[in-house]
Amino acid sequence: MAHSVTPGLAQTLVSRFGSPLYVYDALTVQKRAQELKTAFKGLTVHYAVKANANPALLELIKNEELGAEAVSPGEILIARRAGFKKQNISFTGPNLSETDLRFAAEHAGRVHLDSLTQLEIWGRLRLGNTVSLRVNLGIGAGHHEHVRTGGDGSKFGITEADFPRALQLAKKLNVRITGLQQHIGSHVPDGSDYVEGARLLLKAAEQFPDIAHIDFGGGLPIPYEPKDKRVNLGWIGRELQGYMRAYAKRTGRTTEYAIEPGRYVVAEAGTLLVTVTDVKQTAAHVFVGVNSGFNHLIRPALYGSYHDIENLSRTTGQLTSITVAGNVCESGDVFAWDREGVVPQLGDILAIRDVGAYGISMASTYNLRPLPREILISEGTLRDISFNRTPFLIRS
Repeated sequence: MAHSVTPGLAQTLVSRFGSPLYVYDALTVQKRAQELKTAFKGLTVHYAVKANANPALLELIKNEELGAEAVSPGEILIARRAGFKKQNISFTGPNLSETDLRFAAEHAGRVHLDSLTQLEIWGRLRLGNTVSLRVNLGIGAGHHEHVRTGGDGSKFGITEADFPRALQLAKKLNVRITGLQQHIGSHVPDGSDYVEGARLLLKAAEQFPDIAHIDFGGGLPIPYEPKDKRVNLGWIGRELQGYMRAYAKRTGRTTEYAIEPGRYVVAEAGTLLVTVTDVKQTAAHVFVGVNSGFNHLIRPALYGSYHDIENLSRTTGQLTSITVAGNVCESGDVFAWDREGVVPQLGDILAIRDVGAYGISMASTYNLRPLPREILISEGTLRDISFNRTPFLIRS
């Protein structure tokens, strides 16, 4: 896709704000939100805050009339401060403390419980007379094993074998199970597993007599690599609508539906600008060193993820195989191995693309290097939207 951070703009940004620098394009966020609303008419779209919790981006997303999906009290709090109303916030999370559950019950509109233990705590604390359950129906998918959140090896959700026990507990605790949610994984490759997961979830819902809302979760992919095709949202939406109509016909129920995309909304809006600080020839590689590392973008090191990298200072010249490495004192701190490109020179600006999701949100100050600043491009203006995340870290 065409990117708003062009060579000329990159030079302006780095001259004004320095590097490394996260840059977001507001128009891309708005476009992706509109695509989701068009493809999934009749469903509530909750943006997964964990993908990127910057308040300025959350405000953009709220203005596009999306809800928020949170996985911690801090994410609930930042969504509320960004203007999301309580009833527009969905919450789920594994291994929650009583403090977490109390906070979620008070500040989120819908809470999906991840285990029978959470269900027992909910009932014992009398946090509400209705509950929603996160379920694991044995289907998991995603770009890496670490983000496949369904299936036999997953820590998430209540399995179908435990449905009878869940119903017994709910009756004992005098609560009704009125909702089901699932999330099979992140960056699900082509949408087919997502659709199959939705089919299984609707089938499972028939085992619960009081279901009034069903959440299909997130996981919609974006095209990171040149060979990747954009996911067909229209096809997924039509498949879901067909299954929903069949479910309504079978059960006679009036049901609310939701999805929870995160990556799809913000990933392509983000670019990480870094500066070349070293070029080193070894017997095996040409290492291009930059002034950032996996402390700022961990996806390549953690997942082996691909991000396109462009030299915005030098677009022509001799091509060779280059390896772009970070400045963290770890051998795994590499953004890209053996990519064909023009050999950069010291001071060149490189653009690491499609980093709006799980970039700054997973960043750290490892090696005691500061976090990058964050800039928003909106209607021709450049705005520093960097923020201090510390106040949103709520202690359990």
